[in-house]
Amino acid sequence: MEQEAQPRTHSVAVPVRLPGQGRTTPFEPGTSAAGAAAASPGFEPAGGTRGEHPHHEPGPPCPARRLPERLSLRDQVLRGLRDALVTGELRPGTVYSAPALAERFDVSATPVREAMQQLVREGAVEVVQNRGFRVAERTARDLAELAEVRALIEVPVMLRLARTMPAERWEALRPLARASVEAAAEGDRAGYAEADRAFHRALLSLAGNSQLVGVADQLHRRAQWPVADPHAGTRRAPGPADLLADAAEHEVLLDALIAGDLPTVESLVREHFSAGA
Repeated sequence: MEQEAQPRTHSVAVPVRLPGQGRTTPFEPGTSAAGAAAASPGFEPAGGTRGEHPHHEPGPPCPARRLPERLSLRDQVLRGLRDALVTGELRPGTVYSAPALAERFDVSATPVREAMQQLVREGAVEVVQNRGFRVAERTARDLAELAEVRALIEVPVMLRLARTMPAERWEALRPLARASVEAAAEGDRAGYAEADRAFHRALLSLAGNSQLVGVADQLHRRAQWPVADPHAGTRRAPGPADLLADAAEHEVLLDALIAGDLPTVESLVREHFSAGA
């Protein structure tokens, strides 16, 4: 049977070190699925579904990250894809096929498709019939709208907590604030994004409303994806100085909460949202 010609898609190298592997397979341009299988025991061939072309053009390199071994294979891939979204390694408007990404993760295509379907539900990517998944393109207006919604939800909660929560409860969150500063100082955008969300989740969890925490965390995650720069034609991602400035606000916010300074708390939270942090 003749193979149906399919449009080529661009893919990005997002190598992940999986449990039990002593190294991450380097994906050189032209590395085949068979080569990856030979180099990595237990690799399942990345058989694509109809309409997905397993070949790809080489993308920019992505540093390997060792992911927690307690995560399932699907969750490991999802973590890697989310990090690549935050850092801009997955490019807006670009279509990625599941088999091509699977080859770079050194896994079968199934956990990649499962992870991508989760990103579809989160609004990060969209399905392209017979091709794969396209990374969503966002604008500064999208970011401003997210900031407005986050403020409507979180500012009243923060002000209420500031009136009632004892100082020691806020002080207990100091290590989380410092962890975000450390990640920012290292220029680790993906690490900072995770530490930033952890800090905000801990703040909101003091309200005792798990639904609130879940909704706010999803909005926060979406606000962390860099937006398209209309002048440069590329994605705008925060630099080290931006990360440090945002991270420093965490400790300033804790100081204001401990002091019960409500006007400063409200101002800091609104400005923090508008910065996309």
